[in-house]
Amino acid sequence: MKKLLLLSACLFFFCNQYAQTDSLTRSLKQLNEVLQRQPEFDQKKQANIDAFKKLLAATNTDNLPALFKAYENLYSAYRVFQYDSAYNYAKKMLAVALRLNEPALINYARIKMGFSMLSSGMYKETLDSLAAIQISAVPDSCRAEYYALMGRYYYDLGDYDKDQYHTPRYNEKGAQYLDSALALWEKDSHDYLYYEGLKELKSGNRVDAKRNFEKLLARSGLTPHQVAITASTLSDLYIQNGDNDQAILLLIKAVIADVRSSTKETSAAFILSTLLYKKADIKNASVCINQAFSDAVFFGARQRKVQVGDVLPLIEAQKYAMVEQQKTKLLWYAGLVTFLLLLVIALIIIVFKQLEKLKRAQKAILEAHHNMQEANRRLSETNEKLNDANKIKEEYIGYFFNVNSEFFDKIERFKKSIDQKLTDRKYEEIRFLVNNINLKREKEDLLKHFDRAFLKLFPNFVAEFNDLFKPEDRIELEDNELLNTDLRIFALARMGIHENEKIAHILQYSVNTINTYKTRIRNKSIVPNEEFEKKVMQIKTID
Repeated sequence: MKKLLLLSACLFFFCNQYAQTDSLTRSLKQLNEVLQRQPEFDQKKQANIDAFKKLLAATNTDNLPALFKAYENLYSAYRVFQYDSAYNYAKKMLAVALRLNEPALINYARIKMGFSMLSSGMYKETLDSLAAIQISAVPDSCRAEYYALMGRYYYDLGDYDKDQYHTPRYNEKGAQYLDSALALWEKDSHDYLYYEGLKELKSGNRVDAKRNFEKLLARSGLTPHQVAITASTLSDLYIQNGDNDQAILLLIKAVIADVRSSTKETSAAFILSTLLYKKADIKNASVCINQAFSDAVFFGARQRKVQVGDVLPLIEAQKYAMVEQQKTKLLWYAGLVTFLLLLVIALIIIVFKQLEKLKRAQKAILEAHHNMQEANRRLSETNEKLNDANKIKEEYIGYFFNVNSEFFDKIERFKKSIDQKLTDRKYEEIRFLVNNINLKREKEDLLKHFDRAFLKLFPNFVAEFNDLFKPEDRIELEDNELLNTDLRIFALARMGIHENEKIAHILQYSVNTINTYKTRIRNKSIVPNEEFEKKVMQIKTID
């Protein structure tokens, strides 16, 4: 009888394990299929944003309530899609609210700004913005949002510190704010159930937290974003309980919902990659960590890029090690075949050479990837040091995040294409891809991006620059020209790049050529030569 019971228990265990493994396999397959369709979802998201921009363009700027609503629509569209745009429209909401002199709208806009900064990892700036809110002038609906945001702020701060002394204090303050928010929501509402569950989870009451989150996920009519944050938060409970398999299934659900809703402000893909890495599923871990990196760069989340930057090299190194192990086995089999079948030795030599080429190509790709991560790490450090820098540098760096994101996407597509061609042994197609890179066009595009970014910061630069010359000596631009070489040299100087060697390197001229340009331009000016660059530096940016 005991043997029968033991046998039944073993059969139940193995059947349960098989069912869970099969479910995980199907979920990962669905995740990869959805990730392949990500450009389609992002395109729909962009179309929705473009429609709101058209509505904004058609809005009468004297109609302040309508203008506030148009900015609010664009903020909501960018809210979890792209930080800098969301923050920009939140600032515009605040500007309109101040013109309307309506305290409720002013505080509402400050809450939106606080959410954007918190999502980007700007904790100090978030607290500064929220501290300026006059809570007595906030209606109950917005007051609940304010308290919930403050609760999330302290919870995020505690997660960031992970300190045994400060984290409990931050969690306690977060719970106090959530209590205030919960008192304002209906008890069966989505927000009430989610934030009550979050509070219980942070307080260690896992049973109550699980009940709330499972009740939410069982509801119909949830938005994809609501599904994502609920599933992702519930996964944390399973991780704490040591049930990583169930946590993985929930995180896959969250990532799929994030991709379908074009949500870039998310940590689900990052957490999923770490759990898959622990299960030695390096292939899917690599897919997820690269998705997390792409989302963090696109959205502009500083803390996410730092987190991903710590884990990405580990996963990629493990992936490379697996490739090396596979190549070692292949070489061993090749040697065995050579020993047994001397007649095919010529074929074995060809295979060996191809494997060596593959090894060198993959090594070069990995080194380039490491260099990219190192550059991103330095960029993150620079961003932290420039938090208190002047407005020009902040605007300029924020604008060029998009350029970097496009460049990373190009590199990623190029890498995937090379990988696929190497796998298919289509070496001539690889040569075609490499020879098809147009560095001159890339350089021209970079200069155009610089021109747009600079003129966004200094829209009156050309006019004020021309004021330093007689009418007959002023620079006239062609119809499709934003800046020419003369203007670009002094635009770089206005951005703080004064060394001729650096300017020559950026514009791909010789130092003598740059000196000649500068001398010729100064000589034409109506101000003394020694005062010319000082006058250029006095040209103001936008208010």
